[in-house]
Parts: sequence; C-alpha cells; structure tokens
Amino acid sequence: MGKRRLASNRSRRATCAILALLPATLLMGMGSSTIGPDELVVFYPTAGYRSGDGWSVPIHGVIYKPKDGSRLRAATVGLFRRLFGVKQGEGGEVFTERARPFLVDNQQGKAISVRLGTKDYPVGQSGANGHFRGTIRLGKEEAAALVRGPGGQAGWGMFQAVTPPGDDRIFPGKVGLLAETGISVISDVDDTVKVSQVRDRRELLANTFLREFQAVPGMAAAYRRWAGDGAAFHYVSESPWQLYGSLAPFLAAEGFPEGSFHLKVFRLKDSSFFDLFSDPEAYKRRTIEPILKSFPGRKFVLVGDSGEKDPEVYGALARDHRAPIVRIFIRDVTGEPADGERYRTAFQAVGKERWRVFRSADEIRDLILP
Repeated sequence: MGKRRLASNRSRRATCAILALLPATLLMGMGSSTIGPDELVVFYPTAGYRSGDGWSVPIHGVIYKPKDGSRLRAATVGLFRRLFGVKQGEGGEVFTERARPFLVDNQQGKAISVRLGTKDYPVGQSGANGHFRGTIRLGKEEAAALVRGPGGQAGWGMFQAVTPPGDDRIFPGKVGLLAETGISVISDVDDTVKVSQVRDRRELLANTFLREFQAVPGMAAAYRRWAGDGAAFHYVSESPWQLYGSLAPFLAAEGFPEGSFHLKVFRLKDSSFFDLFSDPEAYKRRTIEPILKSFPGRKFVLVGDSGEKDPEVYGALARDHRAPIVRIFIRDVTGEPADGERYRTAFQAVGKERWRVFRSADEIRDLILP
C-alpha cells in the first residue's frame, strides 16, 4: 500500500514537472491548468449576465503558494505587524489567521482552466499578484444545466479548477447567473454590515486584524427579507482580497445572503500597496459602475454608511444612472442630520423618495422598492 502511494506521488510530481515545461498558451488551448502540487487556488464569487443569446460568466481567483518554514513565517509576520502598527502579542490567533493570506507567495504566469458541467474552459494566466480573470461564454442549455435555484432569482452555478493529471484536489468556485430583470442590492461592508469604525484608525485596525468580526445588528435579517423577495446581492468593500477568506465565512455565519464579492487588489511588493489608502470615492465608483452596466435591465438598491464617501458616491451614481437606481440607504454613523448640508449636497437632484438615512435596520427592512 505504501509503495503504491509513493509511486503515485512520484508520478504526480513527474506529470506536474512535465506540464510546467510546456508553454502556458499551449496548455490553455488544451483546457488544462498549470497548477503545481504545492500551489492553492481560491475562486471569488462572481455574477454572470445575459449576453446576446447566451451568458457571460466572469471567473476571478488567485493562485498562490503558502510560505513554509517557521523562521521565515515569524519574520514576515513580524514585518506585517510593524507595517500596520500591531504590537507583539496583540490579536493572537485572530491576527495570525488574518495576516497569513498577505504573506503567501503569489504565483505568476499560471494557466488556469475551469470545469463547468462536463466541459473545460480556459480562463487565462495569473498576473504578478497571482490573480487571474476571464469571461466564459455559455449557451442557454449550458447555463440551464449549470444553475440550481428558482427561476427569476439568482441561481448559483458551481465549477472547479482543472488540475493536472494525477492531481485529484478540488478547488471549487461559484457564479450567480442573474435574470435580466429584478432587484440587485449593492452593499458596502465596513460599518454597513460589519462593525469596523473606519473613522478611528486604531479601532479600524483592531476590528480588521485583532478581533472577531461583529455584524451590524439587524442588517442580516433585513437582507434576508430582501432576498426572500428575489433580490440579488453584490458586496463591495475597500478591504483587500486577502480578507475574503475571513469575510465570506463571517457573512455566511451571520446569515447574510450569498452574493458576488468586489474587494481591492493589494500587494506588498508593488504599487497596489498604495491603492489600499487611495481615494475611496474613486474606488467605489469604478467598482460599482461595471455592475450597473452589466445588468441594464435590473433595478438597483445601494446601501452604505456615512463614515466615508458613500452618500457622495451613491448620489453621483443616481444622477448619472437615473433609471436603474431606485433606492439609496445610508446608515448613520456620524450623527449628521438627514436634512443637513452634507446630504442636501450629496443627493442634489435625487428625489427625496429615493434615499434615506437610517440608524436601525428595522427602518429599511420593508422599503426595498419605492
């Protein structure tokens, strides 16, 4: 038994070594992937949309190699602590778990393919930050076979990475195929559904890296109510993609509906490091607008908070996209009056019936449509 397992492992390593020598473009044409035996793949939930007589299915993920060696890991964790001002011993296991995805070796130039149903589709190659993106075209029948769930709502289709021969690991992913019409909720995360205290840098740091995440009371119940009425969800955050592995299980455990994720690209080794601290207004706008354009027949509800620039961003989007944005809800975390100068300016030319400032989730639970 042990000899057979050893032979199998040797065969797997030999196969992966041979595949690694082949050009990535050739492997992509074969519908295969150049995923090494010590590399891991994570897919992020996306939203598919109708395109012509078929569907466009975005695929987004990252491929990386975990860091080995306790001494190296301790050194990089120490660097991460200094970078973000975390004292030695603070956060314990929570900090270690949150920091780990920032300290991996991202894998560049890896050809990734995915298996949807019985077919394999090439996605593309990973960049320097390990991320890969691609869009797959599906016909009606292929999409129908992929999706589970009631008609008229977001149905989730499951897929997995194509691994090299001999590698039987499963890296799963999912995509929501949204109907052409319906309600889509674009929700901020920090201080909208998760307590972050963005305006206090020290508290933001602690709530992000040192403490267990805490949900904003009542928001999960409100979102479930909306989901029961057929709403689909898109979670947009300035948090880096490295926190997806903590955020997604947290939202699921708290009972928030499934949705696509839209986070920020961040890498310690390149200019994206500075993007983490860039203008939130510009980031939110360039992240939300593609969602609006992908689903021109749907109506949108935007949910955010007053801690940063959500009122200003949402107001500008509402003026530019009058038809699809039917509701804007802003959670008050700053204590500013709803009839004050800030909101009058932010929502200038946006009908009063389309926006609302709230403190309790109960105030918006039944107000998804005008």
